Amino acid sequence: MARTAPRLDRDPGMMEDPPITRWLFNSTTAAWGWLAVRMYVGYQWVVAGEHKVADPAWMSTGEALKGFWVRASAIPAAPAKPVVSFDWYRDFLKFLLDAEAYTWFAKLVAVGELLIGIGLILGVFTGIAAFFGAFMNWNFMMAGTASTNPVLMVLAVGLMLAWKVAGYYGADRWILPYIGTPWHGGSLIRTGGDYVRVPDEVRTA
Repeated sequence: MARTAPRLDRDPGMMEDPPITRWLFNSTTAAWGWLAVRMYVGYQWVVAGEHKVADPAWMSTGEALKGFWVRASAIPAAPAKPVVSFDWYRDFLKFLLDAEAYTWFAKLVAVGELLIGIGLILGVFTGIAAFFGAFMNWNFMMAGTASTNPVLMVLAVGLMLAWKVAGYYGADRWILPYIGTPWHGGSLIRTGGDYVRVPDEVRTA
């Protein structure tokens, strides 16, 4: 039986999480479920990125991304509606096109997709990898591409919320206690001559 996070904060001004939330985001038993989510989302990103890194239209000229931006920012004749619903985002894409940012941005997208997938599959900085994955999903949706992006974004947000245990059956099981977090140092940092480890709230039976 896995133990969930102890109630360390007794501040009456703090609202206590419901049991199901504590279990999902703190219990190493739930980490098995997050492992399956990680593998699915990571695989999707690897598949999306692997063909791009071998394609000159992404890694050399950037023409593939340029074509995507051109189609997304186009304004069709009425009564047809534009692909991008928000003017500010369309202006942003046009700015990138005018600056010819696709020549280097395409490489960033291709390599980024692959690295996100590898990070999630291996469980390396799972929360950070999931954040960048969700951010890319959001941008694809803003540019008018639905596909699997809504589902992948929801799953990525779940991985972000479960960052303490989502990578428990992966490299994060050793990385997180070693490096710690900005608010709680790990064994890499000495405080008063003693190693400080994190996160104490993630325990196993």
